[in-house]
Formats: sequence, structure tokens, C-alpha cells
Amino acid sequence: MRSWPYAAGKAHDVTEEPDMESEMDARGLKCPLPVLKAHKRLQGMRPGSRLRLIADDPAAIVDAPHYCAEQGHKLIDTRRNFEGALIFVIERGGD
Repeated sequence: MRSWPYAAGKAHDVTEEPDMESEMDARGLKCPLPVLKAHKRLQGMRPGSRLRLIADDPAAIVDAPHYCAEQGHKLIDTRRNFEGALIFVIERGGD
């Protein structure tokens, strides 16, 4: 039995690059909790790793970019999903 996904007959090990993409669902949390929780998660990630932050607090549209600028992280993308929640892709900066 093969594991999915697989390529060239070899099972893909999802633990090879654990910090390349992480997701945090902060829907239902109000300012400043989405950014504080993202900060805690980013601290445990390697520089260059990316975090996808999902938030539905209207203040997040201001808080997340400001947080990235202040902490030296790069805001890669900002968009809304079909439910109207904001999705931020944040690349962790160097130390």
C-alpha cells in the first residue's frame, strides 16, 4: 500500500520541511489576539518560513501589515476567502 501523495514510487515525507508553510486559523479572535498568536507561532519557525494567518477581525487588515513591518517579517499576500475572512501569508524575517 502506498502513501498519498507519492512521486516516482516514493512516499512524500511531510516532516522534511515542517516550517515551509504553517497555517493559523484566528477566526473569532479579536484584536490584538490574531497578531499575538501569529507572533508566537513565527517565533518557533525558521527565517524564510511562511505562515498563513486567517482572521475575520476587521482590525486585522491594519494590524497584520503593521506587525510585519515592525518585526521585520515580509507580508507576501493579503486576500479574502469566499467567507470574507482575511488571509495573510507572512514570511518570517531573519533574527
